Amino acid sequence: MSGDAIQSLEWNGHSLRIIDQTYLPQRVVYSDLEEVGQVWEAIKKLRVRGAPAIGIAASYGFFLGIRSMKDKKFPEFWLEVERIAAYLESSRPTAVNLHWAVDRVKKSIYAHKDLSVTEIIQKVLDLSITIHDEDRRTCKQIGLNGLELIPQGAKILTHCNTGSLATAQYGTALSMIYHAHEAGKQIQVWVDETRPLLQGARLTAWELSRAGIPMKLVTDSMAGWLMKTGQVDLVVVGADRIANNGDTANKIGTYSLAVLCKAHGIPFYVAAPLSTFDPKAESAADIPIEERDGREITHIGDHPVAPDVATFNPAFDITPGELITAFITEDGIQRRS
Repeated sequence: MSGDAIQSLEWNGHSLRIIDQTYLPQRVVYSDLEEVGQVWEAIKKLRVRGAPAIGIAASYGFFLGIRSMKDKKFPEFWLEVERIAAYLESSRPTAVNLHWAVDRVKKSIYAHKDLSVTEIIQKVLDLSITIHDEDRRTCKQIGLNGLELIPQGAKILTHCNTGSLATAQYGTALSMIYHAHEAGKQIQVWVDETRPLLQGARLTAWELSRAGIPMKLVTDSMAGWLMKTGQVDLVVVGADRIANNGDTANKIGTYSLAVLCKAHGIPFYVAAPLSTFDPKAESAADIPIEERDGREITHIGDHPVAPDVATFNPAFDITPGELITAFITEDGIQRRS
């Protein structure tokens, strides 16, 4: 599978190497992150993005933040651990995988508090590598589990980027697409451009064309007409946080697709690892929505496309659980009743 060769994150023994996604598709630029501040900035500025990839990056960022603290005693060290955890979590509020990874690292540190700080720091690096490897296996299994939902010759619409660029490898929703293509299902993919930052146009189109998967890029506003004219068999998207009642936060525009699917009788699927399910969130009311700089709406890159006006730029919306046909995770398919 040509698409799985993409490695958006790689630990090289000293630093975290990322594909800086702000340059795609024009250039493939690698950046080496050696300090926790660089990881924070990369997450905040979307150099690394996608809920699973953010979690992986945060775990390595935690290690980079503590690796020079070998001479500290545990009480002083723990104060720094809590400070770094809060700092990393402040980078982006919606994607729960970031908080899940940071919390997992903190719990591991406390569980090993009787070891020397040098040994604890090594444990954190080992855990970061484990989280990275786990996500690779998880995403592959999501793709395999979702195969049965994709009929032969299916016309699939997807939103934002949920592939290898957003995860350790394969992706979530795109993992299903990669594996369906590899299985010879002769699929065709409609790629939503995903305004305002064009993750579909810049990233998903780049990934799928690189993998040789038949696809066509469309504007977000074309989705309804594609459904009306019988050109969409299913929609599959990823997720940034899923509440206990199934309410799902994902890239802005996802809710509109779910409503359109309901109106046209089309299955609407969410593919996500179990780490994206937030046990602390009962419903949409418990999910924070990040609002980003309005310049993302008024400009494309450095080029203005609107006058100097007030903006509202939520990065995510929330799809009610009752609009979701099924969730596809590494544990299998969970259909909504």
